[in-house]
Amino acid sequence: MPEDTGATTPFADLTSAWMQLGESAVKSATAMNRAAIGASADNGGNGDDGDVAESGTEAEELRPGSVPSLAFETDEWEYERSVEQPDAITVGDSVSFSKPIDDADVERFALASGDTNRLHLDDEFAAEARFGGRIAHGTLVSGLISAALARLPGLTIYLSQDMEFRGPVRIGDRVTATVEIIEDLGNDQYRLSTVVSDGDDEVIIDGEAVVLIDNLPEE
Repeated sequence: MPEDTGATTPFADLTSAWMQLGESAVKSATAMNRAAIGASADNGGNGDDGDVAESGTEAEELRPGSVPSLAFETDEWEYERSVEQPDAITVGDSVSFSKPIDDADVERFALASGDTNRLHLDDEFAAEARFGGRIAHGTLVSGLISAALARLPGLTIYLSQDMEFRGPVRIGDRVTATVEIIEDLGNDQYRLSTVVSDGDDEVIIDGEAVVLIDNLPEE
């Protein structure tokens, strides 16, 4: 029997990195929301500081996730899934996630990503461009696929994603991401179709993803 050197595989390193990133993001979001609520309370909730009051309002709209894999949700988010237990997942199971893409989403994404393309942020500039007005970042919209995957039973880890962008999303549009398992690859890995559509059921993004679904950590 070969000696165990304690070395990790590239896949194990990747999985560990993603887990650490996800944990850090959740802790950061929770800390910021608590800070916002606290700041609003310190101001007496009277809106003396517009930015603080707005942040506090947003924080109060958050509620605990409705499934164990989620840290929090808001009333504007909607989802449906066809399966409730990780060991019951099979080909044909699906999850859909829907939310409006608003100005705040676009502005926060621009700041977080560094993509401050005026097509997304400047009304007058965008009015003279191809789409006749501002549109949401394509990567912001495709992020709804990740949101749908997060609502699969268990703990979903993204391994790969191929996609084609077919059309723009206007500011204020409600969009829906639908993921469906189309192949069981073994070893808790699955291939899924990934589609994002607008309110008229027009396909905005079409593609496929491969994910690994782990059991949730014991608390």
